[in-house]
Amino acid sequence: MPLLHDPAVHTSIRARLERLTPNATRQWGKMSVDQMLWHCNEVLENSLGKPPSVSPRPPLPHPILKFFLFNLPWPHGAPTHPDFVAGERHSFDDERRRALALVDRFTSRPIGATEWGVSGALGKMTGREWSRLQAKHLDHHLRQFNA
Repeated sequence: MPLLHDPAVHTSIRARLERLTPNATRQWGKMSVDQMLWHCNEVLENSLGKPPSVSPRPPLPHPILKFFLFNLPWPHGAPTHPDFVAGERHSFDDERRRALALVDRFTSRPIGATEWGVSGALGKMTGREWSRLQAKHLDHHLRQFNA
């Protein structure tokens, strides 16, 4: 299971973010590349402690939802937590810089630290769970834009 804290995964994600262009074409979904970056950045900030403003009832109990998210392929167009829906357009350059900085900030926090954020859909998570989820989430959206 890839972890964003793994130096090879971290390096690969950074390189893929750096290769993105403002006119990257999505392979599925509705977000533009700048909206995708904003979306990923908000999820990264949540993992670092920014609480979601809305806590809708998850569709399944946390342990079952975690199992699906961690172990099964993600379908294209899966539902998104309301706080992470990118409604407006954003500056591509600003959001990419923010993404690179957040990935570095995320991986500079020790994986065994206890002060990780609480997910609106998954509840309290460990650093290892967040690292695994972020690696999978970023990979999913970078593939969405062929990066």
